[in-house]
Amino acid sequence: MLLNYKSFGEGQPLIVLHGLFGSLDNWVTLGKKFGERHKVYLVDQRNHGQSFHADSFSYEVMAEDLCQFMGELGILKAHIIGHSMGGKTAMEFTRQYPEKVDKLLVADIGPKFYPVHHSQILKAFYSVPIASLSSRKEADDILANSISDFGIRQFLLKNLSRGGEGFSWKMNLDTIANNIEEVGKALNQNALIKNKTLFLRGGNSDYILNDDFNLIHSVFPNSKVDTIDGAGHWLHAEKPSDFYQKASEFLS
Repeated sequence: MLLNYKSFGEGQPLIVLHGLFGSLDNWVTLGKKFGERHKVYLVDQRNHGQSFHADSFSYEVMAEDLCQFMGELGILKAHIIGHSMGGKTAMEFTRQYPEKVDKLLVADIGPKFYPVHHSQILKAFYSVPIASLSSRKEADDILANSISDFGIRQFLLKNLSRGGEGFSWKMNLDTIANNIEEVGKALNQNALIKNKTLFLRGGNSDYILNDDFNLIHSVFPNSKVDTIDGAGHWLHAEKPSDFYQKASEFLS
């Protein structure tokens, strides 16, 4: 099945992959900006946004999804930007198909193992009585019991869909919850990925530490790590102009 996507612009292909609980909608503003120089494809990964739901959920299958996506659209080679979970998918894809990747930009995630740290968000999602929900505000009030940050709640509530039958989650919540350990899995540490790569981290985020540089450079010998000061994990949303500037310099 083809992944759901939106495209903008003309030029060299650029594929953007969102993070966990996200969707291509998180990238539309930046996608249009990148579209001034590139043919941009914003993609919903499986079990997210408007892409298909499936029981299997791992970086191997998501890399295969991307390979099929490029094949069906006739994209031979592309730049890839991946944030968080999308960055892990992009790394795995580049490991398997280096010839299909021009430059790789990984936003605020490393190739290392990350312990499960989304339990609170999953519990918050499950605390919402989705079948009997009366309004978006009710969902926000319930999420607020465990997630105090308004911005994070607004990000999570983008997964809420309203149809004729009431509310539902766009994402495949059960499959994500059942496979949450997969999200933190490390890239094969014996991999050697020679594609030109930029790891862009948020200065206020703890996803890429200085201690991680040796591992990053051993797996990605043609890489550099750069920092967006004052940004957290959602660096592209918090500092979009800084993100765009650093990404454009790298991709040009």
